Amino acid sequence: MRLLRPAAFLAAAVLLVVLLASALSLGGYDVSNALRAMIRGALGSRDALLSFTLVRSIPLMLTGLAVAVAFRGGVLNIGAEGQLIAGATGAAAVALHGEATFGRLLLPVALLGAALSGAAWTVVPAWLRRRFGILEVISTIMMNFLAVNLVSFLVRGPMQEPSRIYPQSLSLAESVRLPVIISDSRLHAGLVIALLAALLLWILETRSVVGFRVRAVGANPLAARSAGRVDAAALSSWVFLLSGAIAGLAGGVEVSGVTFALYENVSAGYGYTAIAVALLGGLRPLWIIPSALFFGALEAGATAMQRDAAVPAGFVAFIEAVIILAVLSWQAVAPRVDARIRRLAPATPTVGGT
Repeated sequence: MRLLRPAAFLAAAVLLVVLLASALSLGGYDVSNALRAMIRGALGSRDALLSFTLVRSIPLMLTGLAVAVAFRGGVLNIGAEGQLIAGATGAAAVALHGEATFGRLLLPVALLGAALSGAAWTVVPAWLRRRFGILEVISTIMMNFLAVNLVSFLVRGPMQEPSRIYPQSLSLAESVRLPVIISDSRLHAGLVIALLAALLLWILETRSVVGFRVRAVGANPLAARSAGRVDAAALSSWVFLLSGAIAGLAGGVEVSGVTFALYENVSAGYGYTAIAVALLGGLRPLWIIPSALFFGALEAGATAMQRDAAVPAGFVAFIEAVIILAVLSWQAVAPRVDARIRRLAPATPTVGGT
């Protein structure tokens, strides 16, 4: 069973190459030229690896963790995109208006504001789920659209830069920007934050009573309530808030580490790709790390492929969708395959047995 997750990554990589080559060939593009451009854009140089692949992986890692936490707790949070945008907005608001109040603590306070904003964006869906039984799949998607339009209003109104030329906020001061951790690159301390978040969630999930209860509620809330005396509804609400906080932190990291301002389309669809990241990682915090790196390389390579080989980015979006479907299919089939292998495996003889 330990080999299943590495095998899943290998299968995803092979599936990616086969499908992408087939799609490019059908579209009339030069397959070898496009694939070379993709590899160069993701891994072909120090700058490609550090400034593009790894930087793209950071928000995917955090939003992937957010989705994984929710799914493990039985909450189908599809709103990581909106929660990321809410977090970016909260971080920008604190960073632009809180210097006089927080001084040198402005950066951590801005990131805290991002996390709180992301959590706040889950309050309505969590309440609707608990009070009226409304599916969070629907309500969180609606909140995504609300976040996009709210940011559009803010950067064209109350938060727009003073000249009123560009639909964005003022740029963040140097003191509120995450430090670069490798010189001559764009790789910032957000990577450290994402890795620490994965480690802390792994400890919480595997080494704490709370983590066990979350897994129990996600597996069977009725059994957790009756046998374990767990308040499944309350725990699900807390899981919802934690998921939103992590996604919101991703937005704060993106604003303070990459964009340095709030503007429309501040997220490149990270919250949606996070679903694929979480599923390919098996909803396990530590496996989210290589999964995010895989999709970060894919997106960085897609940008280079579009620039150098004139291949539309929609090709890669199609491949990502196919990978999601393949992972979901595998998760549905894997338990049956495992059960069949166990039935066919010869029984281990006991000591003294014949």
